[in-house]
Amino acid sequence: MRRLGQQSWAEIYCGLMTVEADGWVLTFYNDCDTLDYCDSCYSPEGRAYIFDSLQSYSTDPVELLSTWEHAQL
Repeated sequence: MRRLGQQSWAEIYCGLMTVEADGWVLTFYNDCDTLDYCDSCYSPEGRAYIFDSLQSYSTDPVELLSTWEHAQL
């Protein structure tokens, strides 16, 4: 996994951060140094997930992460 962009998670503090992992491009929202939600996710094949605050619960990919995976991000 590698960060796309110049700012680190701590430097952003409140805003979006994009990472790439195995061809996937994921953008997360950092809410005051806490991983809040996945803003968007693009697969290498072009499939996309775009955050929508009106979506029902359990549709945010961040909710599917294990505790260890969450800490790694």
